Amino acid sequence: MTSSVRPTTIALATVGALTTGCLAYAIYFDHKRRTNPEFRKALKRESRRIAKAEKEEAEENADRQKQTIRSLVSSAQEEGFPSSVEEKEAYFMTAVGRGESLCQNESTHVEAAFSFYKALKVYPQPGDLITIYDKTVPKPVLDILADMVAFDGSLAIGSDAGTVDE
Repeated sequence: MTSSVRPTTIALATVGALTTGCLAYAIYFDHKRRTNPEFRKALKRESRRIAKAEKEEAEENADRQKQTIRSLVSSAQEEGFPSSVEEKEAYFMTAVGRGESLCQNESTHVEAAFSFYKALKVYPQPGDLITIYDKTVPKPVLDILADMVAFDGSLAIGSDAGTVDE
């Protein structure tokens, strides 16, 4: 008599063996972590090393972003802004539209904030526009925009400042 092993039996045996192996390794790892002081120290060292690398990378990214913001604001100031009312209105609408479309994607938040910054520069009452931005623009984009406004000394935003100094 020939007896054949069904494929489901082979699959169940394989899954059972893999599960048992994973469980045994987890128990071994936990036992070693609890009883071996050198192993615990190595785990802590590795954890600290990873945390330090992540912190350094975050600081580098923040510095890089600030440099990008400074260069964008400087280039916008050098480029200049429209002077007539019709040109300002068209420029404003284009910049706001571009900013709204760009802020949907997380990778283009800096470009979105730059578009909103350009619109802010030509708006007659920037303080009112900032209030509107607070309600409509996502927080990460708003934070970048705040850095741009802080870097630009010619933009006066406040309760008594309703115009752009040029």
